[in-house]
Amino acid sequence: MTRRTASLLKGQKYSVRDILKWLWRAWRGNRLQAGLNAAIGLLSVVVSLAQVWAVQHAIEVAEGVAQGSLYVAVGIMAVLILADFALHISSIWIKNILGIRAQNRMQQHMLDRILRSQWQGKESRHSGDVLNRLEFDVNNVVNFLTEVIPSTLSVAALFIGAFCYLFSMDRVLALITVAIIPVFIGLSKIYVGRMRHLTRQVRTSDSKVQSVLQETIQNRMLIKTLESDDHMVDRLEATQSELRQNVVKRTAFSVVSNLIVNFGFALGYLVAFLWAALRMSKGTLSFGGMTAFLQLVNKIQSPARSLTKLVPQFVSVFTAAERLMELEENPLEEQGDSIYMKSPCGIRFTDVTFSYAEQDADKTDQAAGDSLVLNNLSFDFRPGTCTAVLGETGAGKTTLVRLILALMSPQQGKIEVYDDRHVQPVSPRLRCNLVYVPQGNTLLSGTIRENLRLGCLDATDEDMREALHDACADFVDELPKGLDTVCSEKGGGLSEGQAQRIAIARALLRNRPVMLFDEATSALDPDTERQLLQNVLGRKGKTVIFITHRPAVVDYCDQVLEITSAAKSEN
Repeated sequence: MTRRTASLLKGQKYSVRDILKWLWRAWRGNRLQAGLNAAIGLLSVVVSLAQVWAVQHAIEVAEGVAQGSLYVAVGIMAVLILADFALHISSIWIKNILGIRAQNRMQQHMLDRILRSQWQGKESRHSGDVLNRLEFDVNNVVNFLTEVIPSTLSVAALFIGAFCYLFSMDRVLALITVAIIPVFIGLSKIYVGRMRHLTRQVRTSDSKVQSVLQETIQNRMLIKTLESDDHMVDRLEATQSELRQNVVKRTAFSVVSNLIVNFGFALGYLVAFLWAALRMSKGTLSFGGMTAFLQLVNKIQSPARSLTKLVPQFVSVFTAAERLMELEENPLEEQGDSIYMKSPCGIRFTDVTFSYAEQDADKTDQAAGDSLVLNNLSFDFRPGTCTAVLGETGAGKTTLVRLILALMSPQQGKIEVYDDRHVQPVSPRLRCNLVYVPQGNTLLSGTIRENLRLGCLDATDEDMREALHDACADFVDELPKGLDTVCSEKGGGLSEGQAQRIAIARALLRNRPVMLFDEATSALDPDTERQLLQNVLGRKGKTVIFITHRPAVVDYCDQVLEITSAAKSEN
């Protein structure tokens, strides 16, 4: 990396070295495509320069300057044209087949990294912004690694080859043609320096537009009922206006830069044309030679134009890489093999204190501030028992579940999972012993069968129907397509109660020792809720925890944990 490029990237969140190391790791998985593109590019250079020679040779044969058959000379031109076509088609196939595979692979890697990272309890980025990065920034990086870098090698090879060819014909013209280029490139440096900042602004604005669109579509029922249609369209227009302004600024710099550079190339071409014409008028250059001259000048200027765009492309891909690196900032959860406990197993809280404001173990002295959620909580969810967790809104009931699921860690105290032989501190590796039914509609788009298989990938239809029966969801068999009934986003097509029961059936299919229900029966009528509770609690060897406001649930529980807004608990 040159000092100039480093100065262009000054002010980025990550150092140039860190970004280059990240790009190198990303490139390692795309070497095949990059290598094929580089090979095709270099072959194209050979064919391109051979075409210059073939045209010159054919013209000189026609003029009688060179010996040979005109038919053979034209035949050589035809073969080279066909070779160029074949290379172009190969390039298209590689780009479309291997290119989409490379993009998919990087998206999978990024999604896997996000899913395995520690959950912070609060998403720092809008989901629309994350999706924008996973789509457009991934495409930018993959295209740069598999297309731009290989093509740069072929462009440089074409530049060197054309220059050497021209130099062999006329040293002075070759040197003049090349000497003009850096003069005009230097005049456009201000554009490149500004480009990085403007590119970041455009990408950020584009993410905002996608966030507004996604949020509006997801909440269109709420927006319609609040009669806020015009407001949301106006909000989109304001965000799009910001994007347009940033695009205009970036385009203005691009136009000015291209004008300066193109003026320099045009001047260089005119100089080459005049020089060749003067030599031809003096009889020191044939018509075929002049044709070759002009073709070579073009083949020098064309790659030179491409090389002038390389630094802005570096800036663009560095911006994209930086945005993807930000998605990897959260540290990974504890990785390793799952730790299975004997059923039934229990969960024990001992002097647990948690605060959302301070999740750093080095700052536990500040954990008792205004954002304190749990304060010295001690409680034993004994093996095989059913516990109702009660408390007003905001008291910390859902936080309790997140701690059990090892999505977050307490600042003080300890949480342990134990059976009659072992005691293990709560960690992501113990999640294999838990099944969780969150509040609200948690079905994904797809068939009911596909939703149920998330609980157990190898579940049979018989297993699914048994779980649906225990979840009071026998209505599925009465649907026209049964298990193959298609649900749209968030279980669209089903009532809230139906979606909730299918989610419970999915949890029952997972069949783990500890079952966590977070307001999972809130959309059910009393009779259905009563039957479902009896079915769930009839499963032996389960430790069941209900987060609930429903008095009917308490009647079925062995013990009650009440969490107050003062972050105190009692049995």
